Amino acid sequence: MRKREIYYLILLITVPALLVSCASSPGVKPPASIELPPRPLPAGGAHMSVIQPMRSVLHHTVAPGETLWRISKMYDVDVETLKAVNGIKDVTDIDIGTRLVIPEAAPRKEVITLYPSKKWKYIIIHHSATDKGNCQLIDAAHKNRGWKCVGYHFVIDNGTSGKEDGQIETSPRWTKQQDGAHCKASGMNSKGIGICLVGNFSEGKISRNQMRSLIYLVKQLKKYYRIPNSRILGHGRVPDAKTECPGTKFPWREFYSQL
Repeated sequence: MRKREIYYLILLITVPALLVSCASSPGVKPPASIELPPRPLPAGGAHMSVIQPMRSVLHHTVAPGETLWRISKMYDVDVETLKAVNGIKDVTDIDIGTRLVIPEAAPRKEVITLYPSKKWKYIIIHHSATDKGNCQLIDAAHKNRGWKCVGYHFVIDNGTSGKEDGQIETSPRWTKQQDGAHCKASGMNSKGIGICLVGNFSEGKISRNQMRSLIYLVKQLKKYYRIPNSRILGHGRVPDAKTECPGTKFPWREFYSQL
């Protein structure tokens, strides 16, 4: 486990309910508990018995920015158990693409860390302009361009390439609080949080789950870093940017109405 992660605010997200837990951190006040509105029940759902999700054995492919500690929080499985089952001696010795066995895994949660910082002034939204993808694939593509790693701070998946629809992936640039490599225009790389949605929204539509996750993530970032709606922009809406990203069909009215 990275020592620095002990001191930061952790949001543990699951659908339909989002739960917040916070490790103690000097001078950082934990937020109140928050929840996403639950998805509608089917007809007669109010009278149906609630069935608790069962734990199961599954496999998880390590993505950029993920640590064994983070993965343990995602599935509510202790780090020592993960080490023993997967023959891991050093928690830092897991590479991108490593396939781990997760025993007795709970339904997956997203682990999003909010780091105290004064540098983040904007949130910039992108699309991958591809039908498929995930953080690992984008990371490989960006490394082929000569970059250190994936250029975005967060990636929201669309249910392809082994990831769930609406799954939020945190990149190394966020966990290390590094500048992005997603928008040179107006110097946004050094002051803008880059969020990439997998998909091409000049040709297709954003999925309901992606929009749900995007709204949640943006709300938490804007609240914590005090970013007004006027500074939450699509890549193509940044002054001097010459792109239609995140696509001509991105539903801006719906997006802003829910912030």
